[in-house]
Amino acid sequence: MAHAIPYVTKQAHRVLSMFLACWLLTPTSSINAYEVGSRLLATGGVTQIEGSAGSGIVPWAVLPGYGQKDEWGGEVFGTYVNTNDYDLSVIGASVGINNRVELSIASQILGIDSIAQPLGLPDNELKQIVAGVKVRLFGDLIYTTLPQVSFGLQYKKNTDFDVPALTGAKYDHGVDFYVAATKLWLTGINGYPILLNTVARSTKANQLGLLGFGGDLDDSRSLLFEGSVGVLLRRDLVLGFDYRQKPDNLSFAKEDDWMDLFLAWFPNKHLSITGAWTELGDIAGKKNQSGFYISLEGSF
Repeated sequence: MAHAIPYVTKQAHRVLSMFLACWLLTPTSSINAYEVGSRLLATGGVTQIEGSAGSGIVPWAVLPGYGQKDEWGGEVFGTYVNTNDYDLSVIGASVGINNRVELSIASQILGIDSIAQPLGLPDNELKQIVAGVKVRLFGDLIYTTLPQVSFGLQYKKNTDFDVPALTGAKYDHGVDFYVAATKLWLTGINGYPILLNTVARSTKANQLGLLGFGGDLDDSRSLLFEGSVGVLLRRDLVLGFDYRQKPDNLSFAKEDDWMDLFLAWFPNKHLSITGAWTELGDIAGKKNQSGFYISLEGSF
């Protein structure tokens, strides 16, 4: 069974990538032939790299799709990140139920040729499955004085623990807990709507969990801050910035905080395209990892 999981993961990446390609090639008139929910354009955010509705690297309190009460919505997505020494591909899907509950699943594959070959390791990829649940507790993104506040958890499981174990990681699985608060002011500044998002996360994950959980340096949970700010340049175009604190559990390699500057385009309620420049610091001994991020998402 353990050998079957990586094979299934690769097939899932191929299938969802083909689905997204077909979605992008579908004529706009056909895509717009049905509605996906009554919330405003872009208010579901995009999908972050762990599968939850949010921005590039940070979850928001919003739920996927455009469904309001008594409506369902969802998203499928594919993301590719390329830095100086690594590349990360992610595919996944999520569903929003009655604008109250989010269920999500994501598969991550990190290429590590730059560290696998010098060490003579047989595997040049790290793989992880992330299953998430998010519940809106109170508030609304737009229509209440209070921000929308949600509680979420992400269960993460390495599908191959050999490399994380060599780095000093203690466990091949873990659970992140987080609380997110998100607010959009439509009046904003000089007529430009402004979005603010803050997250408090409890985690043991090393590099999102791709390098396992806990470590020889620290095996306790860390309470970390994440945040996003966005400006709606137009109804369909969001310019934003993400910041994400990271733990430092492994003596093998220092783990730095992450940042990105992103631009998300929502041509309609069925499609979004996000590009970003990322600054990820040191990863597994490789310094100054920066590069580009691209994500395609279809909403239903």
